[in-house]
Amino acid sequence: MRKYSDKKNAQLQNYYKDRFYHAPHTAKQAVEGSVFAEFLAAVQDEITVMNSFVELDFWVVEIQKEDNVKALQCLKNLGFQVFTEASAIDFVAQKQGFEIFYQLLNLEKKLRVRVKTFVGVKERLKSVVSVFKGANWSEREIYDMFGVFIVGHPNLKRILMPDDWFGHPFLKSYPLQGDEFARWYEIDKIFGKEYRSVVGEEQRDPGFADDKDTLNFARLYHENPKGEPRSRAFSKQEYQEEGGVAFVKRATRDGAKILEKRR
Repeated sequence: MRKYSDKKNAQLQNYYKDRFYHAPHTAKQAVEGSVFAEFLAAVQDEITVMNSFVELDFWVVEIQKEDNVKALQCLKNLGFQVFTEASAIDFVAQKQGFEIFYQLLNLEKKLRVRVKTFVGVKERLKSVVSVFKGANWSEREIYDMFGVFIVGHPNLKRILMPDDWFGHPFLKSYPLQGDEFARWYEIDKIFGKEYRSVVGEEQRDPGFADDKDTLNFARLYHENPKGEPRSRAFSKQEYQEEGGVAFVKRATRDGAKILEKRR
């Protein structure tokens, strides 16, 4: 009888596939004859539409990545003036890249459109913040979680993970080995296992709060002073107090750096 430790852990596999699961497929209908037909004709006059169909009452438009700004501006002019969402899907294993999508809403006619495009690994995508300001945080999340670089974004930096985090958690290749592994993941990859005793393990408890901790997500009592510009207050805010961990001491946001590779 095989021991449990000898069994293959599915979470340790990149791009794990369950052979008994088959993703459901929804019906795709033609745009011709639908309420979206006139919109499609107008968009085709401006850019190249690679594919278009109606799925679950959404009008889906597939475009080239170079046309994303122009496509969204065109749709905004056609009445789709509400930006609701933007995100990415990891297709690195299958197609060496990411599917990026934007979702817009036409309030007057109660219609929705999803604009899809494909960005290869290490390719860049233009920011659409000039068309929809609401895309600001969505683009930062795409960069933070997937590693897709957005050109022309006004403040492209991590939005959920700490500034010095290595890797992008929404990638299917990101490790899923649990808290026991994750508490040492950053230390091992950046500094090496020999630094465990120097740095100490990471704080992995999402319910933990320390009013003296300026390093982690909950920065209690470190709000911006009233009347002080946000940018100036953040530049002064310190990550770590005196007597903190050895490798982070009196570090400010101005000195933050995103790591580009492991040691």
